[in-house]
Amino acid sequence: MANTSSAKKATRVAARRNAINQTRRARIKTFVRHVEEAITKGDKNAAEAALKAAQPEIVRAANKRVMHKNAASRKISRLAHRIKSLKG
Repeated sequence: MANTSSAKKATRVAARRNAINQTRRARIKTFVRHVEEAITKGDKNAAEAALKAAQPEIVRAANKRVMHKNAASRKISRLAHRIKSLKG
């Protein structure tokens, strides 16, 4: 258990930030899942629309340091590449 008041506060802040970051990660996964489902169906227009919705959320997570900026960029790039390779 934390002894000092600053350590106690740091524990409270870490718990609060962890809850916020878990929510952000869950949102990213949801948006990415929508893109993946559209790609699996082969619906290029729906996949592009889903990526357009997911991209700002992924970038926001990178800016908030929920995920690394290079990981965010890589995820967006790979999804875009998969959408580009779809026929139609």
